[in-house]
Amino acid sequence: MTEHTRIDTTQPHTARIWNYWLGGKDNYEVDRAAGDRIRELHPGIGEYARADRLFLGRAVEHLVTDVGIRQFLDIGTGLPTADNTHEVAQRLDPEARVVYVDNDPLVLAHARALLTSTPEGRTDYLDEDLRNVDTILEHAAKTLDFDEPVALILLGVVIFIGPDEDPYGLVRRLVDRLPAGSHLVLSHTVTSPAMPDVDEAVAFWNEHGTPKLTQRAPEDLARFFDGLELLEPGVVSCSRWRPQDTGDGTEPAEVAMFGGVARRP
Repeated sequence: MTEHTRIDTTQPHTARIWNYWLGGKDNYEVDRAAGDRIRELHPGIGEYARADRLFLGRAVEHLVTDVGIRQFLDIGTGLPTADNTHEVAQRLDPEARVVYVDNDPLVLAHARALLTSTPEGRTDYLDEDLRNVDTILEHAAKTLDFDEPVALILLGVVIFIGPDEDPYGLVRRLVDRLPAGSHLVLSHTVTSPAMPDVDEAVAFWNEHGTPKLTQRAPEDLARFFDGLELLEPGVVSCSRWRPQDTGDGTEPAEVAMFGGVARRP
């Protein structure tokens, strides 16, 4: 089976809908229809797609500039858009190395063309599932030096791991294989009494889309960072993780995508 025959254009898919919300063109009518319906149920959905992307940029900038990390393992890459991990990292240090991992065939097709690198650095792409930890790390070791700190990036991907699949143990298996000084960057859609429309949107998605989503409360999201040194301001709305100072003292609006960054001691 080729990557092209694996692409199902009859059912909406999260990577393509996310691309649609971010203004991309790598999506189909079925994705746009589902995306519009979800946006009707939860009008702020586009905002937290953008908040998640900006959170990625700020986290990578911090890790390169302030921490000195030069290696990134980005699992659940999604379709390439603006300011991908390697673009942010290599803009700050051209020698940065990035390994992307995703198992969506459309992501794979575009990754080969779009996930380029500076001459000094390197990027690689692995068509693999988050659950296959050993395979991911074995492949990543061809590009990354696991004797030096690595930033593990899991943005909006653990939501696809159900409670019966030991999501916390899965993330721990990945983190435990990284050297001291490595960091975990993780974001996740949350369920909250203050945001009931999010639950309705997720219910719609799980009825019509693929893959299925598992929501978690903010306190459950914080468990992914157990045993790690959580950086300030902790696990918060992605829009509120070290936002740029607007000068007027106002705090960005909260979105239903929460995230955090933590260091492995």
